[in-house]
Amino acid sequence: MLRPTSARRIRRALLSSAVPRRHPGGDEFTKHLAANCSFPAHSLGPILFSLTMALKLSASNIICYVTDRASLLPAPMLGHPIEPRREIVAVSPLAPLLTNISAAAAAGVDWIQLREKDLAARDCAKLTRAALQLRSASSTKILINDRLDVAIAEQAAGVHLGENSLPIAEVRRLLNSSAEHTSFQFLIGVSCHSVASARAAASSGAGYIFFGPVFPTPSKAAFGPPQGLLRLAEVCRAVTIPVLAIGGITLQNAAACADSGAAGIAAIRLFQESSDLSAVVAQLRSLR
Repeated sequence: MLRPTSARRIRRALLSSAVPRRHPGGDEFTKHLAANCSFPAHSLGPILFSLTMALKLSASNIICYVTDRASLLPAPMLGHPIEPRREIVAVSPLAPLLTNISAAAAAGVDWIQLREKDLAARDCAKLTRAALQLRSASSTKILINDRLDVAIAEQAAGVHLGENSLPIAEVRRLLNSSAEHTSFQFLIGVSCHSVASARAAASSGAGYIFFGPVFPTPSKAAFGPPQGLLRLAEVCRAVTIPVLAIGGITLQNAAACADSGAAGIAAIRLFQESSDLSAVVAQLRSLR
């Protein structure tokens, strides 16, 4: 763990006018930090990454669409294998999801998290490849839920980890051994449900946190009452990395999440039940 004085030096270096004007990452950026912080670059560790991503993302009103193809499909189609073709085919059970992904990227969402936990690795990779092609004309990032192997193989923008996923340290070790990714360029997010787990994720080097469920939501009803806005605010105060509110998010309560300190929102139904995603994104953008 870096001492507070070291963290302050890093922050000053990140905010100084001498910081290279490009995405934080690579040797140039690391050398700059080492020169301005007066300690070796190799000792920066995961805390540096967290501070870097916090400064990059904290000012943003991050909008994340989390996918759930099951809610877009009639029940009989759920077991249907994914079509191997790249184009969206009318008979494919993947078609409604890909249509929604395309619309979300066109509407300007920042991130799309592919959260299709039941898919085999091969099918998850096909879905990721198709999603990356659909968002190629936009700045939308594609994140993969839990499947680091797929995220690396398909060169996605990041991975989102659950409570039973690989530890962040292991994720970074695997990333560092991959020629396609570096830990400075690859987002690592973690779902958290308490202040303690949020602090642990931040200290381990997570780039952002999902916290929730903030509001009542059918998918989490079996796990007890929602966390609420007061607990969301407590988590936002406890960590320096971006916290995205999730769980029961609507256009009516999203502003309250921002007022509680959230750096953005993540949602399933908000994006899958809307007939006008551009209007949804525009309203969310107006919150700050």
